[in-house]
Amino acid sequence: MCAMAISDKVDETTFCEALFDPGSGTPVGLVGPDGETAPKRFSVYRNNVVVSLCDALGETFPAIENLLGEDYFNALARAFVTTHPPKSPVLLHYGSEFADFVESFPPLATYPYLANVARLEWAWLQAYHAADQVPLDPARLSSVDAQSVGAVRFRKHPAAHVVTSRWPVWDLARANRFDPNAEIQIDLKLAQSVLITRPELSVDMLLLRPGADIFVGSLFEGATLAEGAEAAQTAAENFSLSDCLSDCLSTGAFADLDVA
Repeated sequence: MCAMAISDKVDETTFCEALFDPGSGTPVGLVGPDGETAPKRFSVYRNNVVVSLCDALGETFPAIENLLGEDYFNALARAFVTTHPPKSPVLLHYGSEFADFVESFPPLATYPYLANVARLEWAWLQAYHAADQVPLDPARLSSVDAQSVGAVRFRKHPAAHVVTSRWPVWDLARANRFDPNAEIQIDLKLAQSVLITRPELSVDMLLLRPGADIFVGSLFEGATLAEGAEAAQTAAENFSLSDCLSDCLSTGAFADLDVA
């Protein structure tokens, strides 16, 4: 029904721009089976492309869709798609800018937690598709000389991510995606940060202890164990190095370590 022919006179950039600009006309050189310009066919094709990308966003961000409702989410997704066309033919990479878009979308200014829920869902997807790698064996750290432990630097596992939020991002994500049948009381005054890992086949998520987001984030950025612990202790007086380090090692957040 929407078959078209594209002559070698159609500029690829112009064609792509027209796809995501509803106000633009049919690119010159784009014709139907009869050899005539085919604006209706192009409109159908354009709509199919946009709808498929909106569907892809819905699959990536089901918690956001549930929080907003299907109709509002579809309108939001369409607004995003028309201003953020794909940069890769692989759809699993599409949506990296969605959380920032949500955060800066004026009609959603009164729902500031949505962007962090989207960041959590995006991190989950990246962890799911990350390269397989055996996590660090905790025994490796135990074998490090006590005088050198503070100087240890950890290598982040490819699937590991930290999402830090001033909102109850974990509870919101659980209630609207990961554990929808549970009775979860949402307290919007509660800050939550989450560690996302995939040590084996399934993605794991752990609600982090006080200061752990600073600690893990510092280690992921190349800080030594001592530097990460100091930063976390400064941010949270009740930070527990032993507990947080145990959480990281048991969930497979690290791939390896280096001793200076």
